[in-house]
Amino acid sequence: MSATRRQVLARSGALGMGIAFTGALSELFAGTAAAQPLGHTGYGPLVPDPKGLLDLPKGFRHKVLSREGDQLRSGEGKVPSHHDGMTALPGRHGRVHLVRNHENRVDAKIPVPTVAGLTYDPAGKGGCTALTLDSRNNVLSERVAIAGTAVNCAGGPTPWGTWLTCEETEDRAGTNGYTKDHGFIFEVDPADPHRSGAVPLTAMGRFQHEAIAIDPRRGIVYETEDAFLKPFGLFYRFLPNKPEGGLGSLRAGGRLQAMRVPGVPDLSVVQETGACFEGVEWVDVPDPLATETPIRLQDFGPKGITHAQKLEGCYWGGKSVYFVSSFAHSAEGSAADHFGQIWRYDPSARRLTLVIVFGPDTDVQLPGESPDNICLAPSGGLMVCEDGNGAQHVFGVTRHGEVYAMARGRQNIGTPEAPEWGEFAGVTFSPDGRTMYVNCYTPGTTFAVTGPWRG
Repeated sequence: MSATRRQVLARSGALGMGIAFTGALSELFAGTAAAQPLGHTGYGPLVPDPKGLLDLPKGFRHKVLSREGDQLRSGEGKVPSHHDGMTALPGRHGRVHLVRNHENRVDAKIPVPTVAGLTYDPAGKGGCTALTLDSRNNVLSERVAIAGTAVNCAGGPTPWGTWLTCEETEDRAGTNGYTKDHGFIFEVDPADPHRSGAVPLTAMGRFQHEAIAIDPRRGIVYETEDAFLKPFGLFYRFLPNKPEGGLGSLRAGGRLQAMRVPGVPDLSVVQETGACFEGVEWVDVPDPLATETPIRLQDFGPKGITHAQKLEGCYWGGKSVYFVSSFAHSAEGSAADHFGQIWRYDPSARRLTLVIVFGPDTDVQLPGESPDNICLAPSGGLMVCEDGNGAQHVFGVTRHGEVYAMARGRQNIGTPEAPEWGEFAGVTFSPDGRTMYVNCYTPGTTFAVTGPWRG
């Protein structure tokens, strides 16, 4: 029997502020090093930040690396709005390259500045910026990495040290003033953005992209779709013509396929952790460019295809790919309701398993559902960005299933009488595991968090 949400929170010391997980947590950490248990309180209670920016446990410190509206160190313009997905990649001489998405739409307060050779569509307000840090998290440079894209939400790192940034839109040329079609993935080289340029990877599909994860042995790219309207998004894989990888290799094309789980047209109907489906099928996408019809509406044959609402985070662990469904609401068209799931797909066995269920199964008044960006922590557990109402946290989950608050946002974007806080996004760790980087979406702020990390 799964533990109730209140039982999990009571054990973790997070009751009243957080999040719950039930299921086979050990599956999430396949291939990671053994971790030291953190106990039932994680790193201890959060200490109010006298600067009013970020509450952290005792012994941890934060450093603001960049804030929206400040001047980019390159002199190209201002730091754009809406800090979202992010990765930390190793550089030379112990340096770290942070690549940061800006989920800007046409009405963005501060767009990504257009730069010659790095701009896809001058009407697009989104893109990425890249920061280079030294070993002490001092910012050595900050510049535009790609511009003229739209609604850059998440993405994922490649094994060869670049970032794939994903457009979460299907707008065509002529819509919202755009001069080119949008809904693509772009590759970004943080060390030298002009090497990657602003070239859409069209064979990987045109849809409302969210995140990607790459099988490092086979070179297969898995992609999530966060579609807003029913029918909801699909889970994809891209079979590249050059699976050996390398900067620019994905431009050589490949086959885009969508996942079909026999007998399961909507993943939301699966409610029990451990539920397992054998014989998962992959069906060629009829028209990856969606020239007339969005991919999720295309004809996949008499057996149909498998949909899911709010497919977001995606990462590779061990020998499997994991992906997140943040929630499902039957009132919005899903077949059933849930507060968040993590699925595991084993490509060798063609097996799909529901390994984690989030959120309240009792006391639905407690906040904390809707997991968004997720990453593996140096302790061997998870860090989860909360994307809900009320106070916003980064939560940790140990390998043993204990939940603890790692950070709480303190930048009030509401009023003293009705406070509001911007969500967290883009949580990631430095290659040496000594620094956690995380974004506050609004006001756009990038933090480096250091302290006594275990593991």
